[in-house]
Amino acid sequence: MQQTQPDENEFNQLCQRAGLTTAEAGRLLVVSDRTIARYVNGSSRPTDLAIRTLRQEAEKRSGQDGQISFRFVDLFAGIGGLRIGFQGIGGHCVFTSEWDENAQKTYGVNFRDNHRLAGDVREYSENPDMIPEHDILLAGFPCQPFSIAGVSKKNALGRPHGFLCDTQGTLFFDTAQIIAHHRPAAFVLENVKNLESHDKGRTFATIINVLKNELGYHVQTRVISSEHWVPQRRERIFIVGFREPTDFSLKDLKLPDNGPKLGSILQPHDEVDAKYTLTPRLWEYLQAYKEKHTSKGNGFGFSLFGPDDVTRTLSARYYKDGSEILVAQPGKRPRRLTPLECARLMGFDRGERRWKIPVSDMQAYRQFGNAVVVPVVEFLADAMKPFIEGALLRGVSRSMEAPVTVTRPDREPLFAHG
Repeated sequence: MQQTQPDENEFNQLCQRAGLTTAEAGRLLVVSDRTIARYVNGSSRPTDLAIRTLRQEAEKRSGQDGQISFRFVDLFAGIGGLRIGFQGIGGHCVFTSEWDENAQKTYGVNFRDNHRLAGDVREYSENPDMIPEHDILLAGFPCQPFSIAGVSKKNALGRPHGFLCDTQGTLFFDTAQIIAHHRPAAFVLENVKNLESHDKGRTFATIINVLKNELGYHVQTRVISSEHWVPQRRERIFIVGFREPTDFSLKDLKLPDNGPKLGSILQPHDEVDAKYTLTPRLWEYLQAYKEKHTSKGNGFGFSLFGPDDVTRTLSARYYKDGSEILVAQPGKRPRRLTPLECARLMGFDRGERRWKIPVSDMQAYRQFGNAVVVPVVEFLADAMKPFIEGALLRGVSRSMEAPVTVTRPDREPLFAHG
């Protein structure tokens, strides 16, 4: 009688979730090193008792310190804002992709990893097996226009189309490729608020159609502003998907009240270098520019903030003149925020967490302006934690799912799994 093959990586996945080394698993199960080695490489199936024991250990350990254990990947990682939140609930990052070398430098000094930082994600989406197995996928993919004008023509010609056609050449395409191949238990995608209205809503509709109808995930979205956690109004859309149905409700999450004010993140005056104060010439230019547009009824120009205020959104162009967030200095010209203050405004440097900035001021401003506000992600990760835990402890393996096949237009299936 042929032996039933083990679920793919089930033994290794359970060891990972229980936080056990293979040696520790051997002692727990009271089996030899040789038997453990066969479990690891899949040549031998663990007994049902062994699997139940490992699941019980994972469940027991998940309650310690409120942590759970899971693997995640960090795509379009920037400097790691999404990572911090999910690492904080017990996640272990097994793969990072970020193309910008300066962002890689900042990421590298702030996270101690056991894996090399990967560059352009497109190389990996073409061969998703290069990415390790994971439970959660995180991605702050850039917003790009989708070329979907040809879809109606393809319908008329009877040609197949799908996300591999509708989103071809975009970085969402690469994200979808990886989700389709690895089928993680959940994903969290982050983007600018305007993604919803981009290209008259067609871009967003295509994304949601791919995630829900083509990839089969249970998807929710919500725009969340950061002012509940940091003194900055920064609205971002979060797209959360679970592979299996859950009771998680993104729209019902209650946000904190009474967020902090700017004074809470400002450095003392005597610690701020004079170079951050605007030059007379730049200050005169900004005032004249604002006056010109005010007279025309436009709102363009600088914004000045004091310690009791909440700022506008920090942008990647902040290094140019700092005009969107100028700090008032009584009796003096206003100044830019320092890079350390930007780290605090974005929640990277917060409480006992200290953020290292190994790059120039210009690069630091660009990095923080492109980043996600960390406490928002921490809030979301905490809210998702019990549902992630439930998804993992149910132990639904990929081999038990209905097969999912992704087909390129006019070609054979690109890959199938199940």
